[in-house]
Amino acid sequence: MTHQIKAVLFDVGGPLDTETIMDREIDEQIKLSFRNNGIAISDAEYADVNLWAVDVFAAKTYHSIMWKIADGDMDLIIRVEAELMETVPQRDELRGDFELREGMPELLAKLSEEGLLLGLAANQPAHTVVKMERFGIAKYFTYKEVSGSINLRKPDPRLLLHSCQGLGVQPEEAIMVGDRIDNDIVPARMLGMAAIRFVSGRHSEQQPRSWNEAPHADVYTVEELGESIRKFIANPPNTSGDDGPE
Repeated sequence: MTHQIKAVLFDVGGPLDTETIMDREIDEQIKLSFRNNGIAISDAEYADVNLWAVDVFAAKTYHSIMWKIADGDMDLIIRVEAELMETVPQRDELRGDFELREGMPELLAKLSEEGLLLGLAANQPAHTVVKMERFGIAKYFTYKEVSGSINLRKPDPRLLLHSCQGLGVQPEEAIMVGDRIDNDIVPARMLGMAAIRFVSGRHSEQQPRSWNEAPHADVYTVEELGESIRKFIANPPNTSGDDGPE
């Protein structure tokens, strides 16, 4: 059974905010902190740990990276994480607070003009919406709550449900757009939503573990995203029976 698409939910990191500079600088800070604490991890070793965290569907990627490198030494992890948090202002200044994806404001404006309801479904601090307002894109979203304001975090599907309820739609009437199989596509598919992965950044090589975790579409550009959304509006994917055989 198919349903009319009425809304699109967006993750922030990846589709809207490329986070390219942020991810790079976080990685460099973590490596620096470990090296300063006597752990001589090479760039190649760090890259391997990062791939491991992505492959195992680590919900909080940086926490898992720290855990793996520190071999569970919580005193060391606490020091490294403290240094990471202390350097947030420098990273925000370096990246200008928000790395807005080129072409995204125009797409959001068109989708809104075409009558689609837009909402957020993101693991972000509450002040992220203030940043979006400064960059002129918050106005396109009817639902603007994020994990930091509702105390829910993906992959908990209740965050997506909260977004749908805020827009007054059923999950089957919404499309989820995110960059992660684990945090975005999996909970969307669990709820019977159409799911589009914007292939970008740290999780671009992440793979589903079975067919019912696969996105209904992979896109690499804003133009492709717009095309996929309009394709699903015209011909919604059949999301019933997503569980398939056991």
